[in-house]
Amino acid sequence: MPGVKRILDANANRAREALRVMEDAARFILDNKKLSQQLKQLRHDLADALSTIQALTANRDTPNDVGTSITTKSEMDRAGVSDTAAAAGKRLSEALRSLEEFGKTLGTTAPGFAATIESLRYRGYSLEQQLNTALATGRAKQWRLCVLISESLCPNQDWLSVTKAAISGGADCIQLREKQLDAGELLTRTQQLVALCRPKGVAVILNDRPDIALLANADGVHLGQTDIPCPEVRKLVGNQLLIGISTSNLGQARQAHRDGADYCGVGPMFPTTTKHKPIIAGPKYLEEYLAWNQLPHLAIGGINQTNLPRLTSVGAQGIAVSSTVCVSDNARKCVVSLLNQIEP
Repeated sequence: MPGVKRILDANANRAREALRVMEDAARFILDNKKLSQQLKQLRHDLADALSTIQALTANRDTPNDVGTSITTKSEMDRAGVSDTAAAAGKRLSEALRSLEEFGKTLGTTAPGFAATIESLRYRGYSLEQQLNTALATGRAKQWRLCVLISESLCPNQDWLSVTKAAISGGADCIQLREKQLDAGELLTRTQQLVALCRPKGVAVILNDRPDIALLANADGVHLGQTDIPCPEVRKLVGNQLLIGISTSNLGQARQAHRDGADYCGVGPMFPTTTKHKPIIAGPKYLEEYLAWNQLPHLAIGGINQTNLPRLTSVGAQGIAVSSTVCVSDNARKCVVSLLNQIEP
C-alpha cells in the first residue's frame, strides 16, 4: 500500500494548493466574501477527510519522486489572473478524481473516504465555475460614447443615416434598441450594423436579445435588471459576446460583476423622456461606481451637452446617449460636441 499512500499524499497536496490559489483569487482579486468562504470551507472539509487516513505523509519521498523533474512549458506560463485561477480549478478536479479513485482501494481501512471525496469533487466543480465566471468579467473596452439607436427617435425613421453620422463623428459603440421589431427584421438590422461598424472598429451591442446578437455576430448584448439573468445568457453565448448590465446602484453593479458581466450601464443620471425611470440614480451613483472601479462603465440617462460636465467632473470616461443624438438636426456635430467634453 505505500505506493497508494504516496499517490494520495501527492494529490492531497495538489488539491490543497489549488484551493488556496482559488481562494486567494476570490478573496483578493474579487473581494468576494461568499465565494472565499465556500472555497475555504471546501479546503477544511478536504483536510478533515484526509485526516481519516493513517500515516498519509509517512510514505512521502520527494527527493526520489521521478515526477518532480517533469515539467511542460505551459506550467510556467499564465496569461493573467483568470488563467491562473482556471489552471488551479483544473488541477483541483484532477487531484480530487485521483484521490477518489485510489481511495477506493483502501477498503475498510478508510470507510466512506472515496464517497466523501466524490462529494467534495462535485462541490469543487461548482466553485470552479463560479470563480471562472466572476474572473472573466470586464472584457469590454472603455468606450467613450455609445449611441443607442431607435428608429422611432430618428428623423423620418432613417436610423441608418443617423448611425452613419454618429460613427463619422467618433462614436465607438452603437447599441440597437428596438423593442417592437419582429425577430427577422431585428436580425437583419443587426447584421447591417455589424457590416457597417466592424470595418471601422466600432462595437455593436444589441439590446435584450442574446440569441439574435449571436446569430448576427454582434459584439455584445445589453440586459436590463428584469431581462434574462446574466449567468443564463453566459451559458448560451459563452465568451462569444460581451454582456452589459443596466445598474442603478452599487449593489446591482457588484452582482453584475459576480455574474460575469463585462461592463455596466450606470444610471439613470438625469430624467429622460426616452425611458421612464421612477428613481434617478444621479451623478452620485456614478461617483460611487468609479470609486469601486471594477468594470468599464457607460453613464446613461438624459445626458446632453449641457449636463455632461456634471459627469465628467466626477470622472466619467464613457457615456451612452439616445435622443440627444437621434433627434438632433446634425447627429455628427452632436457626437463631436459630446466627445470634446470627455477626456480621451
